[in-house]
Amino acid sequence: MGSVLFGYRKYLLLANRVSLENLHIPTAKTSVLSIAPSGFSSYLCSVIKTTYFSHLDNIVMSKTIVVYGSSTGTCEAIAEKIAQKLGCEAINVQDFTADVVNNNQNLILGTSTWGAGELQDDWYDGLKVLQGADLSGKTIALFGCGDCESYSDTFVGGIGELYNGIKASGARFVGAVDTDGYTFDDSEAVVDGKFVGLPLDDVNEDDKTDTRIDAWIAEISPNL
Repeated sequence: MGSVLFGYRKYLLLANRVSLENLHIPTAKTSVLSIAPSGFSSYLCSVIKTTYFSHLDNIVMSKTIVVYGSSTGTCEAIAEKIAQKLGCEAINVQDFTADVVNNNQNLILGTSTWGAGELQDDWYDGLKVLQGADLSGKTIALFGCGDCESYSDTFVGGIGELYNGIKASGARFVGAVDTDGYTFDDSEAVVDGKFVGLPLDDVNEDDKTDTRIDAWIAEISPNL
């Protein structure tokens, strides 16, 4: 029995190393299968493999993706900066599909604001994707671009419209930001005294953008 337990522990140690070295999960699973210790009963091996594959699948489900809607390129640049800091991919909402939702546990969603506090145009189709998906149990963080001087009464309203469209989805929202330090008259994105996501004004306050992003990422990272 002792030798079996030793073999089991050694197998898990090797499997853990393989899973970390193979970022492509199917490859990792194949590699884990190949190192099962000789002498194990087929039943015991199947139990170990099933348990460890569940662990690998959890790694897959912890994936994070940044999705942005951008008309002028400002929100795109910010999204790519956030994705780089989080170590994940950023995609245009034009490429957003139900499969992207299903394959990622954490959705970081960004939009610029247009008109009277409205979503960036491409996000209306993206919102339909979100509303048609099962978001229960997923973690969502929002960010957006606005202009606190020219559009002070609708500042980052796009974030608010995005939030209102999915707030009843069962997802967990993280990354609310205090209004302190922001100058604006009104915003649909403020709920209970806080912005529902990260507001950024890269037009008038671009010198604060990096600091705000860093502070926000430090706050949301433990929840991803």
